[in-house]
Amino acid sequence: MRYAFVSTLLLASLLLAACGSPGDPAPGTGGEITVAGSTSVQPLAEVLSEAYMGAHPEIRITVQGGGSSVGVKSAAEGTVDIGTASRQVKDEELGEFPDLRVFTIARDGIAIVVHPDVAVDAVTKDQVKGIYEGSITMWSEVGGPSVPIIVVGREEGSGTRGAFGSLIMGDEEFAMVETAILQPSNGAVRTTVSTTPYSIGFVSFGYLDGSIKPLAIDGVEATVENALNGEYPVVRPLNMLTKGEPSGAVKGWLDFILSDDGQAIVADEGYIAAQ
Repeated sequence: MRYAFVSTLLLASLLLAACGSPGDPAPGTGGEITVAGSTSVQPLAEVLSEAYMGAHPEIRITVQGGGSSVGVKSAAEGTVDIGTASRQVKDEELGEFPDLRVFTIARDGIAIVVHPDVAVDAVTKDQVKGIYEGSITMWSEVGGPSVPIIVVGREEGSGTRGAFGSLIMGDEEFAMVETAILQPSNGAVRTTVSTTPYSIGFVSFGYLDGSIKPLAIDGVEATVENALNGEYPVVRPLNMLTKGEPSGAVKGWLDFILSDDGQAIVADEGYIAAQ
């Protein structure tokens, strides 16, 4: 009888081990997820996290910024569960971090914006390039008043700066005019442009509001509709990155983001659905 009792206990222990401890979250339904990287992806990721945590209160998602380069490196080194980047991941990054997995969760336009009082409504890509490389310095050169242009840009490592460089300047590592006011985030650029007369900057579509004025580029207005139909020329991917294939809670959230429900949130927030 003693041996039968021990055998029964052993069998029960094995069954419990196979099923997992009662406190362990089931894959994709519980746990903590840390996210860091692009300030362009950050507000969208926060909305998506709130929606997911509302349906899955056992999950905690923490979203931080830091820039796209930080997002790539943090994900690749495993210091966060998900890194974010608002640009294409570079070939050299994929070569350095072969385990990196890239998930495009949305697409986003980059708007060229000015202080609301600037009497200019449209520019060409070549004119924007000239302003940011320093060959165009006066608003009168692009149809405005005879006053100097105050250039506002992003610091190196920014995904928005990298995408702006590749889409407008023709070189992701472009040299911005030395007099440019460099800011660490889209929100800081918006604030600077909205409070600095005769200034120009560039921000994610998600940061457009009444405090700044977006310019038409090559005759095309900066709208989600024009980005969707391919007419607006300055559009980049918003990516989430993981070290290896995602699993558990991370996979559950990513699956939600890429689902019809997640992509509906993307569209509602003013971004372009990835699918």
